[in-house]
Amino acid sequence: MKYIKTLLLTFLSLLLFTGCHEDMDDVFQSSSSLDIKNFIWRGMNNLYLYKDQVPDLANTRFSSQEDLNEFLRTFDSPEDLFYNGLLAEEDEFSFLVDDYVALEKFFQGVNRETGMEYGLKRYPSNSSQVIGYVKYVLPNTSAEANGLERGDLFGTVDGIPLNDQNYSQLLSADSFTIGLASVNNGEITLTGETIFLENEEYTTNPVYLTEIIETTNGKAGYLMYTGFTGNFDDVLNETFAMFKSERITDLIVDLRYNGGGSVESANDLSSMITGQYTGEIFYTEQWNDEYQAYFEENEPESLENHFNDKIRTGAQINSLNLNKVYILTTFNTASASELVINGLAPYINVVQVGASTRGKFQASTTLYDSPDFGRSGANPGHTYAIQPLIYKTVNASGVTDYVDGLQPDILIAEDFENLGVLGDPNEPLLQAALNDINGISQKMPQQDFIPIDEIDFNSGQNPLYQKMFTDENLPLLTR
Repeated sequence: MKYIKTLLLTFLSLLLFTGCHEDMDDVFQSSSSLDIKNFIWRGMNNLYLYKDQVPDLANTRFSSQEDLNEFLRTFDSPEDLFYNGLLAEEDEFSFLVDDYVALEKFFQGVNRETGMEYGLKRYPSNSSQVIGYVKYVLPNTSAEANGLERGDLFGTVDGIPLNDQNYSQLLSADSFTIGLASVNNGEITLTGETIFLENEEYTTNPVYLTEIIETTNGKAGYLMYTGFTGNFDDVLNETFAMFKSERITDLIVDLRYNGGGSVESANDLSSMITGQYTGEIFYTEQWNDEYQAYFEENEPESLENHFNDKIRTGAQINSLNLNKVYILTTFNTASASELVINGLAPYINVVQVGASTRGKFQASTTLYDSPDFGRSGANPGHTYAIQPLIYKTVNASGVTDYVDGLQPDILIAEDFENLGVLGDPNEPLLQAALNDINGISQKMPQQDFIPIDEIDFNSGQNPLYQKMFTDENLPLLTR
């Protein structure tokens, strides 16, 4: 049995979809809080990766249903139970939603967007004052229409100076005005220019930018890929067809802001980069003790995930058969992006350029309130779903648990005051990769290297960011 794996990318912005179903409140009232809590406990007791670290999830913890109910009633809400009662201390990534319809939209790349992809940092670094900087702008959005550009800085929202207490509320409004700023002698100075931004439903094409760049070896293909979204796999495959037709000799994949997406898409991208390893192990899975024992005894092949030769539509993958790839990374690089790096490392030379990645190697699945936790037959009385971690990914060399992230081969920080133009050969991270391709020596940073110390970023408000899940029904163990 083979499972299609998909990456999610923390639960913060499902509020964007509040009110998208007029009768949602009536639906929620149909199921009691206790019913929902029972579903949550049942799902976590069955599939949670870190079940053995949570005593209240043990199979022998409760002697009867009423005994379990008494425990569940001690929590004020389903959220209280999930986050304060059932999560292992080391788990930063499992989450709960109260509207799985909105979650399913995120799976398809549909979000509410101003088009401004930004980061936030304290400035000066020891103050409560916050400055925002624009990483990139999505096409056909409010941000693009109003002239916002990568590298723009902003210090106010609706005229209110940003600080570490108010930024989240100010930037979560449906519409707002940012006040552009500059940094001079360690101080934020407003320019007087303002830009109006409005959130609208938007479908993001993750193939953000492609370029062909001449090198001393021939041609380098450059791809900025912002998310592993399955329904754009054909666009990704067409991009690699273009790279093949251009006969590129080197490839640079920019994952610096890519927090995750479909694991199957991660496999496909890795298979497009290579092609000579079809059928070889891309990664294996490590589940909780009960499921691991079951799979090893009954379906050991289901723990293996192999390089593909077709995308999910059945179309043949356009493979480059490369033995070396350059991947640009920052701390925003997570989950499926890290899976590509880690999965390729046993087979080809992966030259990582930039900063260390996030350190996310676990997969999760969406569990609905149904007998088999699948979407079909879900309890119509509510739209809660849980997204627990269920397995760790392990590459063909046995590498997993990279909690401190994957470390770069060429260490270079992004400078928020001088980000450069994406795709331009002079942009610092891209230039570092091109220098290596062209055999140009480059000075490495000193050991006191410090990347941008972001306190938040809008990608982190996406509930899929840094998450993984399987989207097929799972075999449930009976006890």
